[in-house]
This record gives sequence, C-alpha cells and structure tokens, in this order.
Amino acid sequence: MTDQNARTKWNETYRTGDPGNNEPARVLRENIHLLPEAGTALDLASGLGNNAICLARHGLTTQAWDISDLAAHKINQYAQENGLPLTAVARDVMAAPPATESFDVICVAHYLERSLSSALINALRPRGLLFYQTFIQEGTTDYSGPRNPAFRLEPNELLRLFGSLRILSYREDGLTGNLNAGVRNIAMLVAQKANSR
Repeated sequence: MTDQNARTKWNETYRTGDPGNNEPARVLRENIHLLPEAGTALDLASGLGNNAICLARHGLTTQAWDISDLAAHKINQYAQENGLPLTAVARDVMAAPPATESFDVICVAHYLERSLSSALINALRPRGLLFYQTFIQEGTTDYSGPRNPAFRLEPNELLRLFGSLRILSYREDGLTGNLNAGVRNIAMLVAQKANSR
C-alpha cells in the first residue's frame, strides 16, 4: 500500500471519530504510575490520540504521529482547545522513524511493524520507558484487530523484540485458563532502557 493509499484509508477511518472520546490503551492505564513527572513522550501510530492526550495530561510534552493528516488536525485542535502540551504530526514512521535518544516515553498501541523495534529502542533516552500493546495470534472469541496473522504477535514476541530493555511489566494470557477473564487477544509490555554509562 502506498503512503497516499494508507493516508486515504486512515483518514476515512478517523473521519467520524473525535479525540478524547475513548480511554487510552490498557497498558498505559494499568501502568500510569510508572510515568515520569516530566519529559517528552511520543504516541506512535496515534490514531485520534487517546494515548497522547493521556500522556500530555500527565505533564509530558507529547507528540502524536500518525499517517492520517485528518487525525493529526483533529488532535491539534483538541490540544489547543484544552491547553495540552501536545503536537500531532502526519508522519510515515517507516520513512521517518524517531531520532536517537529523542523521547523519555514511547507508547505504541495496536500497531505492529517489527522492523521498527530497533529504532524505538534507540529513540528512548536513558531510563526511557516503552509502553506497547497490540494483538496476538492466539486470539479468543474477541475478533477485534487485524485478520492477517502477520500483523499479530506470536507468543512472547514482544519479549523477543524488546529483550534488550529491562522488562517492568508483561502480560499475555493467550488461551490459558478461564477465557472469560483476564487479558485476551492482546499482549502488553512496559520496558525501560538502561542508564547510559
């Protein structure tokens, strides 16, 4: 899919939604106590910016990046109206990944591009935090998310992709136990980059 086709697809997806109408990702909600009191944050593949809004409300100077220029426009309007330290940019993260040691916090939800994992690790500042949540292949009766298994995680894949970071929290219940309880259809990871020496 070309950049323009992807932009058109996601612009259509976000045409009817509004920023701030949905909760942030579960990985962020359940681990918000780990966020620093100040610093810079990136919501990568932000959609309508629910994670970015949460990060900005927490006091972090936040950027939201998404291929959709319509989503970026809506987020910027919302941030201005609500006085949030938040700027959204329409950006193809594959063509322009984040720069080395540019963020204290990076949040990724419901987006999987395995080739970006090294760039995300490098983009974290020392002691920076990665919050990551996306769909797994070992799904249950929750059929949300992409149908193509290439866009879903294999078992423990997040641990392998970000194994050079210190894992602070990881959850992937898969098909174990009572399928009507727990965290199903997703994996969640919070990890921290080491201090520079």
